[in-house]
Amino acid sequence: MSCEKPPLPGDELGAGQEACPAAVGDGQVEVVRDGWDSKVEYFLAQVGFSVGLGNVWRFPYLCHQNGGGAFLLLYVVLMLVVGVPLFFLELAVGQSIRQGSIGVWRHISPKLVGIGYSSCVVCFFVALYYNVIIGWSIFYLFNSFRFPLPWETCPREGNSTVAECAASSPTSYFWYRRALDVTDSISETGQFNPVITACLAAAWTIVCLAMYKGIKSTGKVMYFSSVFPYVVLLCFLVRGLMLDGASEGLVYMFNPKVEIWADVQVWRQAATQVFFALGLGFGSVIAYSSFNPQNNNCHRDAVTVSSVNFLTSVLASLVVFSVLGFRAKLLAKNCVLRNLNLLSGVELPDLLVNATEAESVSLEAYADWYQAIGRNLVVPGNNITNCTLEDEMKKGVEGTGLAFIAFTEAMTQFPGSPFWSALFFLMLLNLGLSTMFGTMAGILTPLTDTFTHLRRRKLAFTVCSCVVGFVIGLLFTQRCGNYFVVMFDDYSATLPLIIVVVFQTVSIAWVYGADRFLEDIRRMLGRQVWAGYKYLWKYVCLLAMLGLLSASLVRMCISRPKYKAWNREKAEEQDLEYPDWALAVLSSLIVLAVLPVPLGYAHSVLQQRTSQSAQDTEARYAPCSTSDPSDSAPNGTPLTEESYRLLPLGEGAVEGEESTGV
Repeated sequence: MSCEKPPLPGDELGAGQEACPAAVGDGQVEVVRDGWDSKVEYFLAQVGFSVGLGNVWRFPYLCHQNGGGAFLLLYVVLMLVVGVPLFFLELAVGQSIRQGSIGVWRHISPKLVGIGYSSCVVCFFVALYYNVIIGWSIFYLFNSFRFPLPWETCPREGNSTVAECAASSPTSYFWYRRALDVTDSISETGQFNPVITACLAAAWTIVCLAMYKGIKSTGKVMYFSSVFPYVVLLCFLVRGLMLDGASEGLVYMFNPKVEIWADVQVWRQAATQVFFALGLGFGSVIAYSSFNPQNNNCHRDAVTVSSVNFLTSVLASLVVFSVLGFRAKLLAKNCVLRNLNLLSGVELPDLLVNATEAESVSLEAYADWYQAIGRNLVVPGNNITNCTLEDEMKKGVEGTGLAFIAFTEAMTQFPGSPFWSALFFLMLLNLGLSTMFGTMAGILTPLTDTFTHLRRRKLAFTVCSCVVGFVIGLLFTQRCGNYFVVMFDDYSATLPLIIVVVFQTVSIAWVYGADRFLEDIRRMLGRQVWAGYKYLWKYVCLLAMLGLLSASLVRMCISRPKYKAWNREKAEEQDLEYPDWALAVLSSLIVLAVLPVPLGYAHSVLQQRTSQSAQDTEARYAPCSTSDPSDSAPNGTPLTEESYRLLPLGEGAVEGEESTGV
């Protein structure tokens, strides 16, 4: 082992506190950091951060659109060979060095410090729009206490139904017109939405109150925010399985379509979901792990949290598909009623179905009739269509639309729908908050570890961060704010985080050395971990991330980025291309997030060169930490000069750094 890495702090401090080296000027001092009060708090925090809103609406949508069971199998493979190793890497490096993302990479090499700052920038971007989604959940939660639910029926103007609602659906109308009052495009800014602005302020207030004492307060909140969503999901699963159409929805989910494996975009989507499901690259995993004692079994944590994350995604998918199956069957039956009512009173040949008793006609009977007769019928002024459950299931709704439109529409058919609606949006609120706490930890922890004046004023820094987040977040409370949320979600995090994880993997596997890192883990855990991680980190994970980065870049280059906009006149969604100024904004977001990496490298190189003259005249000695101090001086005798190694001033580079050029 090389002696450049400072020794790990001991575990002799009081409960919930840890000593860690913090950079101050050119040297290091021992500071006392908070620690987790119990392993349960830490586990719930990691699970709460990794299990978020994407598990409820993103993962089921991807299964819905990409082959069901075949996508599940592909997801499991990528989780095992890419997700778990990279998640273990972040847990281990945070626990080993006991610093936030900035301190961790500075510790390995000052030239890599920009990786940590990039993670902070991405966390900040994500926090800005993620809290807006939490604000939407708060808005729907409060409206769930009204009976009947305001999105059950279309409003009326005089003696007629509002045309926009009649042409779409009550839930779509409430989402786009009542909740967001959205414009027709991102270029039409419009005024601020006062109700959503108030909900955003409430969301940031909750985050601030939960974070004001760091992990001491956050850990206590996690007992509810991380556990409650599972209670709700189980309740919805039991209720969903009792619905008519639930079995058809689950069959659709698990029906494998292996041919999708030949589609590169499906691999890209599966890898991206693995990447975001575990929260890789945010620095939050590193931050949470850095508060652990030295001997914590981080390998078991990596496997357990990843397994819980996957099982939660499956559980959420079971809930979503059972409810969507019910919704699809309801819509298909309404389609049958509508078509057969068009035929009532019309003289037609033998229809094989009784058009006067349309409610008694099953979907199977109607499908047989349509194939035999219906598709060839010509009814003046009317269009007879096929009505199948499969067609309705294929009309998937992505992201926020799945939660705020499709799932909400299905819940209106439940007996006691306000109760189920309140339960559902309270679950979304807690899922969002637990992830938001981790995202904020990815910002606050590395900055307070790095800058002494921020550490001394941690409460003020936390409050100021939340206030700044709210002020900038007003961008998303405009009438066109929903389109900015989509832009930030699609582009401000994906590419930068992939680049960050690539640099992280290179830093550990190649700069620091995979063998040396495995030896550090052996010393921490007291046992050897699987040696195959070395090859996964050095080759498999790195190549997978580079492939994901290439596929994402190619996708952006071959087609102009688009977003879904709500057309008020047509009362439907339509795909619009981002205008030039919006492309400039999203490109700037990507550049700003990645820029700290080269800037950090350049700054370190300049510092090294400017200090070269001082290195030639004055040598600096650093203690070697290859062994315990008690081994170096067993009888309490002073350490000799042989116990020290000559290092360049300000250079804490690891062995082999010069040869890699990093």
